[in-house]
Amino acid sequence: MKYSEAKQGRTFIIRLEDGDILHEKIEEFARIHAIEAAALIAIGGADEGSKLVVGPEEGRSTPVIPMEHILDDVHEIAGVGTIFPDKDHKPVLHMHIASGRRDETITGCVRRGVKVWQIMEVILFELIDSSARRIFDDQTGFELLEP
Repeated sequence: MKYSEAKQGRTFIIRLEDGDILHEKIEEFARIHAIEAAALIAIGGADEGSKLVVGPEEGRSTPVIPMEHILDDVHEIAGVGTIFPDKDHKPVLHMHIASGRRDETITGCVRRGVKVWQIMEVILFELIDSSARRIFDDQTGFELLEP
């Protein structure tokens, strides 16, 4: 286990609009408001055609080959995530959502493009005095959180 400490800064209440791409808008918001690190929660709707990363093809294989799921209709979503800067000090969102329709639920990462259906509500809790960064890891191919 690795860890570091941070303090809570500002809290933002954000409404994303129909057609917005979740990770693009949140990362843009973070850049505009000089947010380096944050924790987020989100609820709302994801539109048809939204893409989720739903796991690797094989659990422990190298290289990791992600699987993608494309939503075939509108889904309700609930999600949690974090923002931490990459090596170039750009804020990077890592968020997973559970998306459901009728009696089926798909859970995955939003980095391939989740499109907002009507509205999505996001509460962003800024973290300040944080030294944590996302650092590229050659072994996994991921930008891993380095607290």
